[in-house]
Amino acid sequence: MDDIVIRDADGEDAAAIAAIYNVHVRDTLVTFELDDVAGAEMGTRIADVQARGLPWLVAEDAGRVIGYAYAGPWKARAAYARTVESSIYLDAAAAGRGLGRRLYGALLDRLREAGIHAVIGGISLPNPASVRLHEALGFAPIGTFREVGWKLGRWVDVGYWQKVLDAGVA
Repeated sequence: MDDIVIRDADGEDAAAIAAIYNVHVRDTLVTFELDDVAGAEMGTRIADVQARGLPWLVAEDAGRVIGYAYAGPWKARAAYARTVESSIYLDAAAAGRGLGRRLYGALLDRLREAGIHAVIGGISLPNPASVRLHEALGFAPIGTFREVGWKLGRWVDVGYWQKVLDAGVA
């Protein structure tokens, strides 16, 4: 873990990020996307998030991207401007080593610095590892939408967890 570098993503990372993500697209319930995402499309997504002044971070080990975390707008209305939805994905080989906590913690620090007030994490259920990660970082469960996604031949619930980063008002 000492050799892990956490830094801002750039266009050069798009293919590696897409490769990590596409495993989840094809084989898991953690994203409701159904088709692989090309590197170029992932590059556009990264640029869009960063153009909004929001962080997209990667974790790198010996020059190889092994995970990423980012935050995007929660909703489009102006009153939601200081609320974001966060996401984190790790290469399967990087899981279980504390990297998720470190990477997500770095994301939360950057969001706090950016003046974000609330962070919402959506979790396809069941996903005990993601629930543990969110709750270890101070997120609290706020509700569950039942059977809102159809993937891998079944209906999937999505739970939402929230963390308030500050109690102040802009």
